[in-house]
Amino acid sequence: MRLARIEIDDTSLSAATPEVEHERKVAIFDLIEKNSFTPDGGGEGPYDLRLAYEDSRLVFDVTGPDYARKFMLSLAPFKQISRDYAMICESYHDALKNATPTQIESIDMGRRGVHNEGAELLTERLAGKIAIDHETARRLFTLVHALHLRA
Repeated sequence: MRLARIEIDDTSLSAATPEVEHERKVAIFDLIEKNSFTPDGGGEGPYDLRLAYEDSRLVFDVTGPDYARKFMLSLAPFKQISRDYAMICESYHDALKNATPTQIESIDMGRRGVHNEGAELLTERLAGKIAIDHETARRLFTLVHALHLRA
């Protein structure tokens, strides 16, 4: 089972830096190319996903053949990890301009670690609603983070 299309509600997004916009586009492209996405009670798929921020919640609006369901998650559990991720991403992008390769690598390792924590949290929060693998969770966390910036 897989995602065929992903849309992010534009009104839910904050103004993005070129780096953040690039990460969003890459995450969506990579998700469409390869993902593991099985909504609870869903059939064979494929599925379309619309991500939005509504009523202080993260909305996963999933549709597919004979399937339509919205899953709403509180953004509160993502608050600290999203803040940490934003801070380390900013440090990483700054380091790319004037740091040594060793410094950049160290910051990137930290960035990947926080990204993995966000993916694990997303997997836990979606348990019983949508089954996803680790790589799908990582890419979805990038998009969730983009929405959380607005919240």
